Amino acid sequence: MKYMLSILAQATGSAPAGGTAGAAQQSTAAAFFPFALILAMFAFIFMTSRSQKKREKNERDTMFNAMTKNDRVLTVGGVIATVISVKDNEVVLKVDESTNTKMTFLKTSIQRIITDEKPIGA
Repeated sequence: MKYMLSILAQATGSAPAGGTAGAAQQSTAAAFFPFALILAMFAFIFMTSRSQKKREKNERDTMFNAMTKNDRVLTVGGVIATVISVKDNEVVLKVDESTNTKMTFLKTSIQRIITDEKPIGA
């Protein structure tokens, strides 16, 4: 008899005295929890990476603003040169001392300023 009430309750959507509707709600909540957890994890990773990109952009902007004449720089292409002049978004670099060869690069192509305390290979 109880088995028939259970089948009838499932077909009609009403809950018998046994309380299977509560179990159905509980299983739905249990199934939703992993998705909510994954969504929260993606949001955390997105916010963390966004703040890291902001920090890196600020460091690069600081480096570009600190770049002055006679600084030694390394370009993203591996060219080590000396800064001759700095314009809005361009940098004129002397790439060869013996022939006095100068080249114009975008500021964004400068990877870093070379200082004495930080060797190139490190």
